[in-house]
Amino acid sequence: MVAPESLSLAQARRVALAAQGFADPTPAGVPTRRHLRRVLDRVGLIQMDSVNVLQRAHYLPLYSRLGPYPTALLDTAAYRRPRDLFEYWGHEASLVPVELQPALRWRMARARDEAWGGMRRIVQEQPELVAWVRDEVAARGPLTAAEIEHDAPRETGNWGWNWSTVKRALEFLFWAGEVTAAERTTSFARRYDLPERVLPAAVLDAPTPSDADAHRTLVAVAARALGVAAEPELRDYFRLPVAGARRAIAELVEAGELTPVEVQGWRQPAYLHAQARLPRWVRGNTLVSPFDPLVWERARAERLFGFTYRIEIYVPAPQRVYGYYVLPFRQGERFTARVDLKADRKAGVLLVPAAWVEPGADRGETAVALAAELYRLAGWLGLDAVAPPVAGDLALPLAAALTSLAGVR
Repeated sequence: MVAPESLSLAQARRVALAAQGFADPTPAGVPTRRHLRRVLDRVGLIQMDSVNVLQRAHYLPLYSRLGPYPTALLDTAAYRRPRDLFEYWGHEASLVPVELQPALRWRMARARDEAWGGMRRIVQEQPELVAWVRDEVAARGPLTAAEIEHDAPRETGNWGWNWSTVKRALEFLFWAGEVTAAERTTSFARRYDLPERVLPAAVLDAPTPSDADAHRTLVAVAARALGVAAEPELRDYFRLPVAGARRAIAELVEAGELTPVEVQGWRQPAYLHAQARLPRWVRGNTLVSPFDPLVWERARAERLFGFTYRIEIYVPAPQRVYGYYVLPFRQGERFTARVDLKADRKAGVLLVPAAWVEPGADRGETAVALAAELYRLAGWLGLDAVAPPVAGDLALPLAAALTSLAGVR
């Protein structure tokens, strides 16, 4: 793509969707590790979250791009050799490609200053505890926090031993890169181990880049994953410091990897990645996770798609506008609906507490397309049925579409 001086909003949308992998063909058969790596190359990292009302957050971006796939594919890439991914603080808690570990060592080195308050206090006030916990992991890992707490020597009670202090010590060591996640238990608890027993030797042996080089690497990954973006989004992708991100952007512009462009309706300057593609169209329908990199920077989602989106998990129920765990529904190049979903695994039913149509979208067409996607999602989750929506301005046409499709499935 020859870098233009400006992009229309429609062009910017297509660039962004293509950069995130939504213009790539869906696998004809069962997705493989090759398909997974293609998605990872597009998105750069995958955010994690503990909420499991529908499906764990890190599994959903792959579903949105590949369709139904075996989740063991991601588990293997993250927790079995040869690992493609490791857990660390990228964009919040994330699965990050292992080759980016050296570029994140600057964050590890700043753990004493930048880790959350509880972690900093532990290492400042109870350094003996932190050292003991690290020694336990070295001697007996991989271990969960509960396993370490269970064996903590009670005669050292004056240290204030309990689960929370052990967990905070582990999380400080995790932030500092002294321990890492070897795997996850069935209850989603981390099993901690030393990096040398988890990460590839070639990664650990790689030289540590300067902070400036590391920031430039991470901004470049973000720019490629976003396609076209303003400075705040390039910085936010890996939660980089303002000065470091700005310097990296300027250096990438000078190197020709980024080109300043104007995007219709954007007040902020934008940057187009040198490898960005501008497809003639982007097709396909899919639900998108609240933690998907396409929409996690809400201001960008609003500028690109005219889609105002807030996750309401932490909003008291009476104050929620759309629902507890609401997923945007993408049809082609726009979002046409949003739907609150919950997996009732015991009953084998995908519950739909609410469904809402976006302004300007055709209710009938949207309902039919969303119904098909809900059945596809339910099948991937191992659920047998989709319940009719309970509330929302799309509830009636969606209920009718679900009933109609049920008769031909």
